[in-house]
Amino acid sequence: MNITGSKSITVGVQSELITAENLAAGYKEKSVWEDANFSIGRGEFVAVIGPNGAGKTTLFRLLLGLQKPISGTLKIFGSPPKRGNPQIGYVPQRHIIDSETNVESVELVRLGLSGKRWGFNPFSHADRDAAYAALHAVGAKDIASRPLGVLSGGELQRIFLAEALVSNPGMLLLDEPLSNLDMRRESDLLHLVNDVVHERGVTALLIAHNINPLLPHLDKVIYIANGRVATGTPDEVLTSESLTALYGVQVEVLRDDKGNVAIIGIEEHLRK
Repeated sequence: MNITGSKSITVGVQSELITAENLAAGYKEKSVWEDANFSIGRGEFVAVIGPNGAGKTTLFRLLLGLQKPISGTLKIFGSPPKRGNPQIGYVPQRHIIDSETNVESVELVRLGLSGKRWGFNPFSHADRDAAYAALHAVGAKDIASRPLGVLSGGELQRIFLAEALVSNPGMLLLDEPLSNLDMRRESDLLHLVNDVVHERGVTALLIAHNINPLLPHLDKVIYIANGRVATGTPDEVLTSESLTALYGVQVEVLRDDKGNVAIIGIEEHLRK
């Protein structure tokens, strides 16, 4: 483990698709986290974890070009982030879909390609083919014509993922896609994302609260807490030594016989 500066912990750095150097993020000059140094390679599946309010979604805002760093540099695809980058597919934390929404699933997926409002732009053959190909890729072609309002949570997540994939991006940003899914649908979605990463060479960053369902699939972890950022493989980051340095208090990382992780000792820190 390498610690650079008072606020950064960097493990196993390699330079590829995303690179951050001495990066600080926050709002109105108030730092949320700082002095982060990490890189993410093409075709890697990465979990972004940490307590509420630590700055996980802030990282996504930086990558999407919606927010500028306070200091340091961040590059994706070799350039600073910019708004509306077609190389990024984004699934936000919340979609407003209610039971009265009658828009067909395939129409929402098409929006990821055309960016047009529902119903205002007729399908071209190319749009239709791309939308159905994306639905097929996530195992949702059979629900293409079903209204969004009647779909289950797991089915909706597949549709949102298809929408993010339809433009054939090089990077996926998934903000808490496992929220409100039961264990089976959670596992199904993670296997699906893992297949997309490996079959298409897409880099996927997924924000989650529970690391354990992701562990069989992950290449790296970005752990954000206490104004610091730790990056590396799960075995490098999810250790007592690494998380003790990250939180600044004694932390114990325990593993059961199935490899699941329990992190002990951060509760008192988080209550401060």
